Amino acid sequence: MDIKQRIDELRTLLHHYNNQYYNNDASEISDFEFDALLQELIDLEIKNPQFYDENSPTQRVGGNITKNFNTVVHEFRMYSLDNSYSLEELQDWEKRMEKLLGESVSFVCELKYDGASISITYEDGKLVQAVTRGDGMQGDEVTHNIRTIKTVPLTVTGNHPKSFCIRGEIMLSKHNFLALNEERKKQNLELYANPRNTASGSLKLQDSAETAKRNLDCFLYQMVGNDLPYQSQWEMLEATRQLGFHVPNHTKLCTSLDEVLAFIDFWEHEKKNLPYEIDGIVIKVNSFSQQQELGYTAKSPRWAMAYKYKAEQVETQLISIDYQVGRTGAITPVANLKPISLGGTIVKRASLHNSDIINKLDVRLQDWVYVEKGGEIIPKIVGVNEDRREHDSTKTEFIQNCPECGTELIRREGEAQHFCPNEESCTPQVVGKLEHFVSRKAMDMESIGGETALLLYKSGLVHHYADFYDLKFEDIVLLDRIGEKSAHNIIDAIEKSKEIPFERVLFALGIRHVGETVAKKLAKHFKNINNLQKATTEELLEVEDIGDKIAITLHEFFSKEKNLESIQKLQIAGVQLQVAESTQPTRNILQGKTFLFTGKLQLFTRDFAEKTVEDNGGKNSSAVSKNLNYLVVGENAGSKLAKAQKIDSIQIIDEQQFLELIQ
Repeated sequence: MDIKQRIDELRTLLHHYNNQYYNNDASEISDFEFDALLQELIDLEIKNPQFYDENSPTQRVGGNITKNFNTVVHEFRMYSLDNSYSLEELQDWEKRMEKLLGESVSFVCELKYDGASISITYEDGKLVQAVTRGDGMQGDEVTHNIRTIKTVPLTVTGNHPKSFCIRGEIMLSKHNFLALNEERKKQNLELYANPRNTASGSLKLQDSAETAKRNLDCFLYQMVGNDLPYQSQWEMLEATRQLGFHVPNHTKLCTSLDEVLAFIDFWEHEKKNLPYEIDGIVIKVNSFSQQQELGYTAKSPRWAMAYKYKAEQVETQLISIDYQVGRTGAITPVANLKPISLGGTIVKRASLHNSDIINKLDVRLQDWVYVEKGGEIIPKIVGVNEDRREHDSTKTEFIQNCPECGTELIRREGEAQHFCPNEESCTPQVVGKLEHFVSRKAMDMESIGGETALLLYKSGLVHHYADFYDLKFEDIVLLDRIGEKSAHNIIDAIEKSKEIPFERVLFALGIRHVGETVAKKLAKHFKNINNLQKATTEELLEVEDIGDKIAITLHEFFSKEKNLESIQKLQIAGVQLQVAESTQPTRNILQGKTFLFTGKLQLFTRDFAEKTVEDNGGKNSSAVSKNLNYLVVGENAGSKLAKAQKIDSIQIIDEQQFLELIQ
């Protein structure tokens, strides 16, 4: 046997033994024998570097240094899940789905592990890339660190798709977390707060050898890709487990909601006995064809729900209340608390939201209050222990003037929050708008963070976001903590931002209530800033998801002379204030026509189909109604086809007819 053959043989054996030990709880050889084989492989690879393989078992120990984690766009978006906290919400969810589908559903229940989400890509059975969830659209590449996790297969064999992504949760067990903190305690280092944050932080360590020392685990729960050979979530989980992935055994196929509720109840009592933290149960519609029928909202799949267990609650004392000013001028009261442990972290502050909440709870200084984490993340005050209240306490009065600039606060009709109207001179508002403008989802000026934006403002160089485009290298390089390289990077980032598409520029302007989704719809409808500026209330309300509140804030924004001046400066600078030609419909042959795609498509993907409709001037719909013009039917079409057949005005066509329609 030559050296290359021996190396390949050792790699295959070690992958097999590793998978059996960590994923199947089976030890086929002793630790001594395993270590001997591993050392033999290490020696052979050192002497024969020409046979290097990044997926070799020897790479588990890490050692790669990553100074900057590249941002990678997910090929398949990672959605978040809607949350439920009650039986009634789950019952309503089931009824909505069965009404849409016209048939009953079965479910797969999985434990909701409290870790860091990851998407791992395999090509030809080999791990090629791992990316954090990020914002769901893009995340950070952490491939080297993921390779050190022993429950993540570096290679897979058997009947697997040629290319696929597998989604999972990176975890740190309670035992390993305690051991890690015990070691830090001996070294007089600050202790880690909780397993989840520690696991997430471990993925961003620059030295993968340090990540390897954390003994992280990975539970996998979803495979995504094109033309995957599975018909249901349960079938996919079983197949994934057979391929050697670490799929949790605590899953259940449920044929009714009663079985789901029994599963939820069981684990609410048993979760304390698990080696890992969980914060609820994930419930998914089992059938993939039904999942496809149900589709997605802007943020979440309609076919999945996360049932969250009741949050842990603690009692502590309210010391004082601060008032924070946001970039829109909204005033948020924040309670300063006597520090207390809650959910694995030390809580010192909690949101009081607005004056209505303060009045409803009747929260007073020095009160003993009940605190819990909203959605297991953000601490909030949920009640007051009046039995412990001091007899001379006085009712909390909400401030009348801005804590930053002293301007008298206003409260608009129908809104819960107070606002500071001094948006041009109130420092937190000005700086907040600058930070929002340069943020990744907006103009993506990665060289200008919050500290740099504040420095530019305090130096008098930038007062409004349009001022960024007046900056010159010689002005920036003279500032404290900014050298020549940083100054060049800032100028380059500003120049590159001129390529950002109109929809993101619109979001970057920071108009109240105009988030990413609303900005996309406004840009698509009005095409350019001038059309949007001149739009009447009636024209604005014609746009999907635009209501009176957004229409009012748009009119307020465009009525201010300073905003119009800034827009003019952006236009002169070359910022994209209109939809690029390439993103406008290339033809109008589907103008005025609405389409819906159902069933399993064979000739093209759903994304391609919907983009093609828009490129040709048409619109896409998510439901069957009298406003629908065409239902394009793939294989195994279900309830939507049955509904469409009852409406004479809907034309039902197949994929080939759709292609002929668009020529």
